Amino acid sequence: MTGTRLGQALTYAARGWPVFPCQAGQKIPATAHGHRDATTDPEQITAWFGRQRDWNLAIATGAPGPDVLDVDQHGPAGNGYTAFATLRHAGLLDGAAAYVRTPSGGLHAYFRGSDQRNGHLPAHHLDFRSRGGYVLAPPSHVDGKPYHLIRELDADGGLDWAAVTALLEPQRQAGRPQPHPDPGRDLSHLGRWVASQGEGNRNAGLFWAANRALDANPAADLSPLAAAARQAGLGEREITRTLNSARRNGQPRPPAPDYQAEAGDPS
Repeated sequence: MTGTRLGQALTYAARGWPVFPCQAGQKIPATAHGHRDATTDPEQITAWFGRQRDWNLAIATGAPGPDVLDVDQHGPAGNGYTAFATLRHAGLLDGAAAYVRTPSGGLHAYFRGSDQRNGHLPAHHLDFRSRGGYVLAPPSHVDGKPYHLIRELDADGGLDWAAVTALLEPQRQAGRPQPHPDPGRDLSHLGRWVASQGEGNRNAGLFWAANRALDANPAADLSPLAAAARQAGLGEREITRTLNSARRNGQPRPPAPDYQAEAGDPS
């Protein structure tokens, strides 16, 4: 994620990530249709960035591009690093392939792209860029400050935004029926609740129920919840990933690297 804008744009495109230009020093698209103009075509990319070498470089997020978790830094108004640490402790960030420092002192975490919707948790200073979104990428600059690669990792996992929301703000789960199942009851009751979840809430509901079961019994057999999630229409891959995240959520993890310190002083 380093080099000239043209060279880096071609590198991103070679990975299958569609790119497009933004105005110099800004996040405003320099093309008529913004992220919808993003492409991996080397000729178009060369025409853009070979002619306007100071244009910022943007990546269209969501498959085939990456998903990106944006950890905001708002100075005295707060930042997203506390929420970031919570997500890392829960194992939800294990699939991150790269971390990029943003000009404000925030952080972009790159994941395998998906067709999830974009998300926003303002109370936690987090944004999620997926289908229909975009992010500026190195070597772009805003206000004279660069987007800078902190590190690349040997990982290619996804980020489950529904699980992020369920962990940080379970009350925001869309379509969540009331009342919630009583965590003190047996697992079959939780299973019936999971099976009743509709599209858009199945993953988050499974994550919530698994955490309640593990709170009551850290060695709980979660297979009834997996069966209920299948009944609700959730795929095997999502079931496995969500239950693994719930299990990790209750386990101690090593201290997180101080990415905020690595990102530097946002002043």
